[in-house]
Amino acid sequence: MYHFSYFKEKDQQVLLQFLQEHPFAFLTGSDASGKQVATQIPILVEERDGDLYLQGHIMRKTDHHKAFLENPQALAVFTGPHTYVSASWYTNPQIGSTWNYMSVHIRGEIHFLPEAGLIDLMKKLTLRFEDNNTASPTIYDNLPAAFLNKMLPAIVAFEIKAAAIENVFKLSQNRDEQSYRNIMARLAEQGGDSALIAAEMEKRLEQLFPPGVEWDASKFVS
Repeated sequence: MYHFSYFKEKDQQVLLQFLQEHPFAFLTGSDASGKQVATQIPILVEERDGDLYLQGHIMRKTDHHKAFLENPQALAVFTGPHTYVSASWYTNPQIGSTWNYMSVHIRGEIHFLPEAGLIDLMKKLTLRFEDNNTASPTIYDNLPAAFLNKMLPAIVAFEIKAAAIENVFKLSQNRDEQSYRNIMARLAEQGGDSALIAAEMEKRLEQLFPPGVEWDASKFVS
């Protein structure tokens, strides 16, 4: 992971909101021989007694299911919008261009849940992504028994207690104010992910450049 203090989000609530808004994560690990496995799935995040827990489900008898049975060490990677940033937008353009992005990595041991845990997860998961619409025909409680009896044996629920949480919110915090504003304006014009990154930069503008405080380039390595 990219480890520079000025690219780290320190507000825990901001990180939790990010996890809620970007639940489709990469779940990665390796089997006992070191062969790497990965899958991309929706993951629910819960706080319990001050700890963070991840919950989701995967298909049984897949390479990742078998690998996690052998080696429970897991890494979940949550990613948000990202965009190219041209150095031509800097006050000094004679340096390398870059990429702005936001990512949270959570490590921990994966534990597979019994059937009761799977059913509880499926109820929460379907409600969450159907916007808590209890009238939706596709939430767990409204699905036909014949479908559930066929589906449930094919999947397994898991839970991961977060042992380590790291993040990178790389949003041009190492640029001077004029460059920062130029980047925001250019990204906003582009729309899509670029505009979303510009909006995130806008949130941090006043904190990065408080009135009356001179910007200190020596705090940054690049």
